[in-house]
Amino acid sequence: MKIIEVLADITSAETVSSLAEKHKAHDFRLGFKGEDGRQAMRLLVSDDKVQAVLDALQGLLGTQPYARIVVIPVDAALPLPPEEERKKEDSAVAAREALYNEVEKNVRLDLNYAVLVILSTVVAAIGLIEDNVAVVIGAMVIAPLLGPNLALGFGAALGDFSLMRKSLQANIAGIGLAVVLSFFIGTFWQFGTESRALLSRTDVGMDSVALALASGAAAALSLTTGLSSVLVGVMVAVALMPPAATLGLTLGRGSMHLAMGSGLLLAINIVCVNLAAKLVFLLKGIRPRTWWEKEKARRASRMYLMVWSVTLLILMLVIYMRRKMLP
Repeated sequence: MKIIEVLADITSAETVSSLAEKHKAHDFRLGFKGEDGRQAMRLLVSDDKVQAVLDALQGLLGTQPYARIVVIPVDAALPLPPEEERKKEDSAVAAREALYNEVEKNVRLDLNYAVLVILSTVVAAIGLIEDNVAVVIGAMVIAPLLGPNLALGFGAALGDFSLMRKSLQANIAGIGLAVVLSFFIGTFWQFGTESRALLSRTDVGMDSVALALASGAAAALSLTTGLSSVLVGVMVAVALMPPAATLGLTLGRGSMHLAMGSGLLLAINIVCVNLAAKLVFLLKGIRPRTWWEKEKARRASRMYLMVWSVTLLILMLVIYMRRKMLP
């Protein structure tokens, strides 16, 4: 359940009350009346109805520049609702605005993001060179590159080109920084290329495609349903940092054949995460509120799916041809 607190013009109280009744809110209360002519109103709403109520409130209060809508999570409510209602809440998609705030944090090109990429790259590089699986997993869990890829798919679902641009910038900056840093580590750190942890990131097959698609879908699903604990497993399953670090390390050592394999794996993971995430957002009904934004999002989604699908087919063809050429 969620508490939706509204601060709006006093004249809106009756309309908001009717809206609460229409959407079967568990409770509706009127609060204090301010000297500025605004009144506080509070609705108790089940999770599966939160988005519909928010959309209706935004349409109703859109002409009031000083109106405020605040969503407050409820940790527990007694008595417990009927089992059928609890099942609906468990499968409910998080509110679009809450998801936006969550993904937008992951595309900020700031010092924190750069430090996370650097730390994750150093940890991954050491783990790959020393063939230490536990250390490589540590780099996977830091996972600074997963968020921007999910944000890119989310931006396409909403037709939000500003969010998509920020996501692309964060992706390019993060991957570029990881590859360049690991390149210098590979150049100045004398090591052999017989590490199993490193070699496993240069061997790409169709199973890599299936794993990346499944993991990308799981990441998007965990984001939309609030099951954040699932993300840890996803970070490990479809990690982007180890292949990026492997690409830089092998380039630094001058092993072009190994670098091609790790680069191909990195590309497969990026494409599959974006494609699977977009499909999940589509199936979950993540879309803008107004009809003109929906039309813009529909065009963006078609282009997004076409580009990633064609790219995936090309990469799969490259994998097939590479396998055929290997002894």
